[in-house]
Amino acid sequence: MDTTQKHIQSEVEKTVKILRQGGTILYPTDTIWGIGCDATNQRAVEKIYKIKQRIPDKSLLILTDTIERIYNYVNEVDPLIEELVRSFNRPLTVIYPGAKNLAKGVAAADKSIGIRVARDEFCRLVISKLDKAIVSTSANISGAATPFRFQQVSEEVKNAVDYVVDLYHDKITELKPSRIIRIKDKGDFEVIRD
Repeated sequence: MDTTQKHIQSEVEKTVKILRQGGTILYPTDTIWGIGCDATNQRAVEKIYKIKQRIPDKSLLILTDTIERIYNYVNEVDPLIEELVRSFNRPLTVIYPGAKNLAKGVAAADKSIGIRVARDEFCRLVISKLDKAIVSTSANISGAATPFRFQQVSEEVKNAVDYVVDLYHDKITELKPSRIIRIKDKGDFEVIRD
């Protein structure tokens, strides 16, 4: 295992320990810098709303490491949507109806939940080791600019989380937020954000 892989593994261990203790993290995702926690931990979810100064009726989204894990958090996944998620060439967030097994405040009032299968190696390893989905919301105070790079994350947010992941702080790539689609009836969907 090379130095980079050892560092990633070390960060995975530290991050999962914090998540299991009900902590919040500032971490790089496959799209932007995010604030996250165990998506099933009520107190941790409440901390995220407090950090973001966000009204509680706005839902969050969750990341999974595999399509199979999505089934833990929604009642059903249409096979056509499953195939779309597998074949899509950029990060794709799907808003599914029928959320379950999540902390209050993660899903929307109508029980819909946005889920993205993470492409980022670090995120996938954390979710796999935690064996649960994690919350992912932009690492900003509500209404402030979305941080695509670590340097764009405010000191207020950095100081508010329980752990700042020590990876990719110098990465300059300008990533875009994911495409978002909402599931409608019978496997049909609408594009919310392209």
